[in-house]
Amino acid sequence: MAVSLEEAVKVVPTPRQLAWQEMEFYAFIHFGMNTFTGRQWGLGDEDPQLFNPTAYHAAQWVESCRLAGMTGVILTCKHHDGFCLWPSAYTDHSVKSSTWQDGQGDVVRDVAEACREQGLKFGVYVSPWDRHEPSYGDSPRYNTYFQNQLRELLTNYGEIFCVWFDGACGEGPNGKMQVYDWEAAYRIIRELQPSAVINICGPDVRWCGNEAGHTRESEWSVVPDARWNIEEIESESQQEDDGTFSQKINAETEDLGSRSVLAEANRMIWYPAEVDVSIRPQWFYDPVDDDKVKTVDELIDLYESTVGGNSALLLNIPPDQRGLIHETDARYLREFGQWLRATYGQDLAEGANVWASQTRDTSVDAGNLTDGRSDTYWCPQEGMEQAELVIDLGTETTFDRIVLKEYIQSGQRIERFQLAFKQGDEWVYLYEGTVVGYKKICSFQQTKARYIQLKVTESRINPILSSFGVYCSR
Repeated sequence: MAVSLEEAVKVVPTPRQLAWQEMEFYAFIHFGMNTFTGRQWGLGDEDPQLFNPTAYHAAQWVESCRLAGMTGVILTCKHHDGFCLWPSAYTDHSVKSSTWQDGQGDVVRDVAEACREQGLKFGVYVSPWDRHEPSYGDSPRYNTYFQNQLRELLTNYGEIFCVWFDGACGEGPNGKMQVYDWEAAYRIIRELQPSAVINICGPDVRWCGNEAGHTRESEWSVVPDARWNIEEIESESQQEDDGTFSQKINAETEDLGSRSVLAEANRMIWYPAEVDVSIRPQWFYDPVDDDKVKTVDELIDLYESTVGGNSALLLNIPPDQRGLIHETDARYLREFGQWLRATYGQDLAEGANVWASQTRDTSVDAGNLTDGRSDTYWCPQEGMEQAELVIDLGTETTFDRIVLKEYIQSGQRIERFQLAFKQGDEWVYLYEGTVVGYKKICSFQQTKARYIQLKVTESRINPILSSFGVYCSR
């Protein structure tokens, strides 16, 4: 037992995982029966007539996400109460049984079309747990039901970038626990939407382990294959609708991929992290939370710690009973998007000269770090676990953020690094970090300098960097 460094760096993302990673920041939309009952977990016995948004406008939801700088939307097509936001042929517990839009409405269709029109990708959340469906707990019957609904969602609404399965699992009406046929569900997804990632209870994207927005100091994408364990994911997921789970942090799993973990592992897999967190204290809209929306400053901190910490950020934005994103949420999202574009819209190091301690060959020139491309990289020769770079910005420049990106097509390698700037003849400490992965945002007090130094002090075999960006917040 033990995985060598050589074996660890050969673990790389699939094309679908790489495309997902490049999305970085996208939305959860929790909307459904719970929006109108004041619950977070419905019981499944709710009257479909309760679903009646009075000013519903799906395009406004997507616009709020787009203006915030998001790249996609995942809609809760069916939550635990079993109520379907599309007119499923397999149950009457859906929008077709409401008076809303005379029973002809389809929220899934509307959001999918709005995403296409506004250039965002569309994904689906469908709860495996169903508190309404009578066959739940009769495993073969319910698995057929669930698979039929999955096929509806994956064939009628265009391209899907993500299928999101959570780990909530309760007893059925017969008092039995449902045994899900995950492998059959995965086969259906791969058949109908081969580019879609399967998140959380799935093989492509890993849950970060909490809903509080907490991120690890070192977030490894290369983790032991034991992390993909459906029973463990379910056991760590929310068990009761008590309103406290979203604030809990499990500190027992801070280290998922260090050398000490490699020494105890049998096999490592590429299983990157997604951080799911709500802009409000709860997942579904509740008017009592109108004064508890995350501020722009809180959104900035959240974005930079997650997207800038080798994770993707899945930010939940719950529409209200009108069927609109509340004015406060929409304003903060818009203002955050403005900040995001102002801060990261111009790379102050683009085209800058770069000197490196050593390169492997002329095809991986250090200038690749500032060429603005994601398909080029720099690396020293194999065996050089430490390396040094100097970026020449050409003139004294004010900055407060440096963004590093590894060329993850060649694995995750950097374990520790330091940044410094030149003041006279001296190098002055700026920042110290651990892993980089897909993206690492390093923020610090505004600094003015021409030369910036990067020292990779620990890496696996040799570091392979794709990008070195320099920015200044506005």
